[in-house]
Amino acid sequence: MFTKHESRFALSIVLVLAFLIPALFITPSLAAAGDGSPSSPYSVSQAISNQDSTIKTVSGYVVGQPTSATTVITSGYPNDYAIALADSSSETNIANMVYVQIPSSFRSDFGLKTNPALKGKKVTITGTLSAYFTHPGLKDVSAMFSGNDSPEPETPGVGSYYDSASGKSGASLKKALHEIIDDHTEISYSNVWEALRITDEDPNNANNVILLYTGRSQGKTLNGSGVNDWNREHVWAKSHGDFGTTLGPGTDLHHLRPTDASVNSTRNNLDFDNGGSEHSEATGNYYDSDSWEPRDSVKGDVARMLFYMAVRYEGDAGEVNLELNNQVNNGTAPYHGKLAVLLEWNEQDPVDAFERNRNEIIYNQYQHNRNPFIDHPEWASAIWQ
Repeated sequence: MFTKHESRFALSIVLVLAFLIPALFITPSLAAAGDGSPSSPYSVSQAISNQDSTIKTVSGYVVGQPTSATTVITSGYPNDYAIALADSSSETNIANMVYVQIPSSFRSDFGLKTNPALKGKKVTITGTLSAYFTHPGLKDVSAMFSGNDSPEPETPGVGSYYDSASGKSGASLKKALHEIIDDHTEISYSNVWEALRITDEDPNNANNVILLYTGRSQGKTLNGSGVNDWNREHVWAKSHGDFGTTLGPGTDLHHLRPTDASVNSTRNNLDFDNGGSEHSEATGNYYDSDSWEPRDSVKGDVARMLFYMAVRYEGDAGEVNLELNNQVNNGTAPYHGKLAVLLEWNEQDPVDAFERNRNEIIYNQYQHNRNPFIDHPEWASAIWQ
């Protein structure tokens, strides 16, 4: 028989165990929190809580394919366009899932129709935290990895790809970048059509491309020379250096973009500058007799494409030597302006997810070189200011 003191002690032990034992056996497994970087990805719950249009890396398990805001299917997948991620491979509550829109460049590897065995696997994805099917989502995806470990960044925006440019500025930086991006894999001008259908795909409609100056989403196959067709715009006008459509500068995807044919005709070979009359079809774009001003949301895109061309083509190996200047009316000379305005546009319109994704596709699938000014827009002022 216990004494009064022993009884109290025994009761205390029982109460302690009553709290400890459930904690040991039923505490839920929580996904580790990260900062959203490639080396420390967000969990799915973090992605759901931070739908703020920032670019983050998210890691989770593939649990099905979303087909509407309230439906995620787990078999009989209709296409490769989307997957749903969760922090647990057995999750069935749609509220605990994030919907991922898969761009065309990743569908063969990560679409569930093609890869049904991907269900239950862990993937790590970089994209923009933005609603998809009016549900917490991840869009404008630029990188996808499979496996249980968080990947090291594979985009050569940092690390070995640009090592030889580190710490340089001015002419020495320009030279170092030229040597890095030189000698890219060239494609024919006829193959540019199909490449642009991939590089400039509308992230919200896989059947369309986005036209540079109008911003219009248009069917991928509606290309040609008709008034409302889209065609291949040389942002660095091909007459500026008279390189035409020859391999190299004439077919370089880093400055070729889909544009409305009639708008492209109006832009012609004008240099870039502020001012003029607004274009009746491409509203937000202005032009006069010697210059073209693109809409605000692509001003930086245009600037960074021209920066690339001035660095990539330096006159070696028989190629044209392209340079930027502060003039308009450059005609057939291998110059494009206005440099001071382009530097302003680079600051005013920062790099966006569409540009980053485009840079990745060109690097991985076509030319195997990058536009350094998308990875490091600050290098423009380091070279030219």
